[in-house]
Amino acid sequence: MSDTHPFYDMHTHGFVRVATSTPSVHTADVAFNRAGILDEAHRAHEAHVDLLLYPELSLSSYALDDLVMQEALLEAVEHEIETIRAASETLSPVLVIGAPLRRNGRIYNCAVVIAHGEVLGAVPKSYLPNYREFYEKRWFAHGRECRDLWIAINGAEVPFGVDLLFAAQDLPGFTFGIEICEDFWAPMPSGSRTALAGATILLNLSASPVTIGRADERKALCHVSSTRLICAYAYSAAGHGESTTDLAWDGQGMIYELGDLLAESARFDLQPELSIADIDTRRIVAERSRNATFNDCAEAEGHPEDSFRTVAFDHAPAAGDIGLIRPVRRFPFVPDRQHRLDEDCYEAFNIQVDALMRRFQSTHAKCMVIGISGGLDSTHALIVAAKACDRLGLPRTTIRGYTMPGFGTSEGTKSNAWKLMRALGIAAEEIDIRPAAELMLKDIDHPYAGGEPVYDVTFENVQAGLRTDYLFRIAGHHGGFVIGTGDLSELALGWCTYGVGDQMSHYAVNAGVPKTLIQYLIHWATGTEQFDPETDAVLEAILATEISPELVPAGEDQLIQSTEAMVGPYELNDFFLHHVVRYGQKPSHVAFLAWHAWRDRSRGLWPHAFPEAKKNAYDLATITAWLDKFLARFFGFSQFKRSAIPNGPKVSAGGALSPRGDWRAPSDAVADLWKAELKANVPEG
Repeated sequence: MSDTHPFYDMHTHGFVRVATSTPSVHTADVAFNRAGILDEAHRAHEAHVDLLLYPELSLSSYALDDLVMQEALLEAVEHEIETIRAASETLSPVLVIGAPLRRNGRIYNCAVVIAHGEVLGAVPKSYLPNYREFYEKRWFAHGRECRDLWIAINGAEVPFGVDLLFAAQDLPGFTFGIEICEDFWAPMPSGSRTALAGATILLNLSASPVTIGRADERKALCHVSSTRLICAYAYSAAGHGESTTDLAWDGQGMIYELGDLLAESARFDLQPELSIADIDTRRIVAERSRNATFNDCAEAEGHPEDSFRTVAFDHAPAAGDIGLIRPVRRFPFVPDRQHRLDEDCYEAFNIQVDALMRRFQSTHAKCMVIGISGGLDSTHALIVAAKACDRLGLPRTTIRGYTMPGFGTSEGTKSNAWKLMRALGIAAEEIDIRPAAELMLKDIDHPYAGGEPVYDVTFENVQAGLRTDYLFRIAGHHGGFVIGTGDLSELALGWCTYGVGDQMSHYAVNAGVPKTLIQYLIHWATGTEQFDPETDAVLEAILATEISPELVPAGEDQLIQSTEAMVGPYELNDFFLHHVVRYGQKPSHVAFLAWHAWRDRSRGLWPHAFPEAKKNAYDLATITAWLDKFLARFFGFSQFKRSAIPNGPKVSAGGALSPRGDWRAPSDAVADLWKAELKANVPEG
């Protein structure tokens, strides 16, 4: 396998490597600061960085007071810009430095963009703080009205103004715009129009002296900006070396993408620091295309793209497999914020509980009817129902649970089903469906009825259908309604029996919850003592059981029927589902992300998400094979089941498959297009 194939080049997939820098700086020592800027530029070049962001006024230093108006300093700044420009000819990153520049008798606090031996443009600061410790209006002119202008830098006329976008001609999606410090603290940040004009990446050159709580405020603004503007947001604050006459500096650097923190520097570091992350511009562009509000806002603002100038530049990034520097979540549906893990799981669990409570109240039902197999899905649906009864002040005997053993039911799962029902104190019964199944198989002249060991789909669906039929008739008999147990992963794969099978219920409480999240929520329930120790012990035993439909008899030389052996590992299928449905990403892009997340045990892990046994690894060939099967099932022949699913709550922001919610699709589409894209763009073997 060769890493020269375009598949292994992250730029092929729309990634841009962005870094924030906190270089060495001395107050008013322009030559020293230039050396620090270039030192970091060379480090970034070695790290294959595409776009490098420095702090505000990084060339002159920020805390200069009236020194910023000294002619000698301003001339030194312009001279060193030329030194940096010349040095950039052999450097790969686009450099965005901070510098004071003169134009028409005014001094502007600017971001200067330099790439491959050329000064591409200069963007002035729009909002000048002049309160508390800040006095910028004493020294600088604001740039809010600077549009369609030029500035002379070392004799060359360079685009100047707040109307500039910078775009790589050879990398679609690599388009960035600039804010400077106070600009994003303003009630109407200047970067908003820049994003609406087409910038997928916003850069903020900041000085921002540190006080208690300031770091949290910056993070909040970066998070909100990247979320609200559907972009990546990189922020670099001044650090050690700035004047501490009256202020202190922490050198905070951050890179966010659509609200996700991808990289963050160590604050108060005495050494220069690079904070690096790979930005997925395809994800950003796709999200904007499906967010009508973003585009409506651009229209309401008079189409800002028409009032911006685009400065195009050629970019020659490193090619091949240079690794991917970003956290790729193996379990995108599973809560991943360690510091708020309990809160996030509580929220996910109680979305289901509250939804079920409301549906039970609105139907005026006398009981909840649920089939208990001893597997993950019915277990989770049952503990949700138990919590719903507790919160409604109803006895848990309101739940009528039925275990319905069939031809492949194992003693272990049947035993766990009974243990769970008894531990939770629900009304529990058992109905053996085998006699009814044998009669039906005989009536339809199935080979099994004649003694042949034929265990086909019909054989399986007879059992699944009978179970659902019993549950509906029981619900009618007792004035209750049937709680569906099927989950989001099964709906995506079409791994459910249509109509009179596990696809149907009166309320599908698990329909918005994928298998990996169900596994983790049960794990969370035991770890946070949501139930008593007896119940927790049964839940842990169920978590340790092989996932199986148990519809085929297991003989002495036959292993228990494994679901994942047939449809693929759920951890991969849920990964595919998230990226295909939530962001509409191409199969080859999904494969690239999955490869980086799963290719060895050390990558893409959230250690708190699953026990050590869940830290698996898959090579590219395995990922591609299962992704191909996922595409065939998802796009090819299972939509008709999703188009007819009963009501059920959406739980994860990653998406749901209700035809009344996140996903609408024709039932007779084919998967050929997606399968062909995967085959054409992912190397074999």
